[in-house]
Amino acid sequence: MADLYVVGGSVDVAVVDGVVAAAPAPATPVYDASGLHVLPGFLDLQVNGAAGIDLTLEPERLWEVAAALPSFGVTAFLPTVITSAPDARSRALAVLAEGPPAGWSGAEPLGLHFEGPMIATARKGAHPETWLRPPSAELVEGWSRAAGVALVTLAPELPGALDVVDALVDRGVVVAVGHTEASADEVGAAVDRGARLVTHLGNAMPPLGGRVPGPVGAALADERLVAGVIADGHHLHDATLGAYWNALGRGRFLVVTDCTAALGMPDGPARLGDQPVVVADGTVRLEDGTLAGSAADLAQCLRVLRAATGCSLADAVAGCTTVAADVVGDPARGHLGVGARGDLTLVDDDLRVVATIVGGRLLHGGD
Repeated sequence: MADLYVVGGSVDVAVVDGVVAAAPAPATPVYDASGLHVLPGFLDLQVNGAAGIDLTLEPERLWEVAAALPSFGVTAFLPTVITSAPDARSRALAVLAEGPPAGWSGAEPLGLHFEGPMIATARKGAHPETWLRPPSAELVEGWSRAAGVALVTLAPELPGALDVVDALVDRGVVVAVGHTEASADEVGAAVDRGARLVTHLGNAMPPLGGRVPGPVGAALADERLVAGVIADGHHLHDATLGAYWNALGRGRFLVVTDCTAALGMPDGPARLGDQPVVVADGTVRLEDGTLAGSAADLAQCLRVLRAATGCSLADAVAGCTTVAADVVGDPARGHLGVGARGDLTLVDDDLRVVATIVGGRLLHGGD
């Protein structure tokens, strides 16, 4: 934690010992943010990897991914492990529990996101079918917020899924509906048991139908649900983004990247878990053409969202600040009020990330 006084931007922010304060401490270093938008630090709740590192394949490199993320404006995130051998999840939990190496700095992991393996075969997307598993108490034994599991994505229509929702919610884990063929009623049943989120709305699920609303209709209609949306310009049509934005509003629209090892890397071959993927023209796909996460950062997603909807900068940014912090239950993040963590993302008028500050430390954008 450190002291820093950010001045001259859209708002002046004093950080004292890593926390936003009413005034700077004596002799505090000053950062000139003239001409910049000073925003709460970005949170990304679906990060499969970055900088050439896949977190399912190499969970031991979690802290390297975390160190790379401030260059994209991210100050905190959920490392995401997709459907895989159980060993990948246990290794990721061990790395998280051990903590960062000495001298490390970067975006803070807020717990793991286990996306699968309790998902629908027909909606598996880029998840390897060989590792899909039915929901069971045995499978999720030891999965808790205290152990490092912050979020689990599952298909609620699978036999035993609702009992698993009960167990996870009781242990403080956020449950998301995703990679699913569920009816609206089946989604509603999961929400009644405590599910709160939909994972990448409109992807890996049936489309909205007039008489068969499915997960999309349930997400748009049920005010208890927040919906994660990949606004990278590839996963959803702009008109679909606009419809989602108008239905969900600022409070229920969560901006996520679903970024992979391709983030920050040139086009070419890459990995998603134990599968080869191809990065080309801003997309990440399996060899059969199936979308397999993204190569986008949050700033790009915010640009796409604003262009598609005409929403204000403040409304767009809420999707990866206040909304994200609320989903993970962290009231110290997502805003710049006194007492908040001193995490800031500074962008220009084109939403290019100029500087990133974590706990009062300038981790990106220094001279």
